[in-house]
Amino acid sequence: MKSESLVSAQWLQQHLDDVVVLDGSYYLSTMGKDADAEFIDGHIPGAQRWDIDQIADKTSGLKHMMPAASVIAKAAGERGIDQSTRVVVYDQLGMFSAARVWLALKSIGHQQVALLDGGLPAWRGKLAKGVSTTVSPLVYGSFKPQITTVQRAQVLAALDDNNTCVLDARSADRFYGRAPEPVAGLKGGHMPGALNIPFNLLLDENNKFKSLEQIRSVFDEHQVDFGRGIITTCGSGVTASIITFALSLLGVESVVYDGSWSEWAKPELEMPVVLS
Repeated sequence: MKSESLVSAQWLQQHLDDVVVLDGSYYLSTMGKDADAEFIDGHIPGAQRWDIDQIADKTSGLKHMMPAASVIAKAAGERGIDQSTRVVVYDQLGMFSAARVWLALKSIGHQQVALLDGGLPAWRGKLAKGVSTTVSPLVYGSFKPQITTVQRAQVLAALDDNNTCVLDARSADRFYGRAPEPVAGLKGGHMPGALNIPFNLLLDENNKFKSLEQIRSVFDEHQVDFGRGIITTCGSGVTASIITFALSLLGVESVVYDGSWSEWAKPELEMPVVLS
């Protein structure tokens, strides 16, 4: 293990009876995949499905925005999770959306939650088929909401603040407006002053996190000052969570801009956009 919050497939196979496993898979509409169907076709035995579009704030007008802490705690309890439960999250791509589920559980103060390094492709054990195994629901109990996401107004303030930097996890082509956004109608480009750190720079060829030294080097190469506040962003708060998770491995705190580019680039908001 690189840390208590990142476990290998070998470790998980040895501790499968001691943890609750969550499948946090999510796909962009442009990927043409169905996460629920793929879960039914094959998942880690005992895994529970955590759909970030369903366990979300349905009032925002944006997809998979972070819901209230009480909503997350209720969803956790329904999956057999209470404050003392060790949780491991994976996704079907390897490392794409699992960190968003990690962030949700962290937002209610859950401490014992880890990602499966390399996700389902790294798993070498048998797969189960069908819907989630029925579990005995638990009452999550008291929780301590923690700040893990911020809203647009806070990002605007941060862009004028030399004590805060914004890290964008999207590809360079999307960051510089050379590739279309997955959401139709959104402008291309990036927020003024944002730094581009495509999330895949933090992963190796097997979609596993690089070593801590290599991860630190990525941030150093992009001149990220760990002494400043850090906000992470992406298309809709999913891969920004990967940057936030990677920073946590280094002991560095950051928060995710929940609406990310899906909110920022709405034409009617007329937010500042940079292409260079």
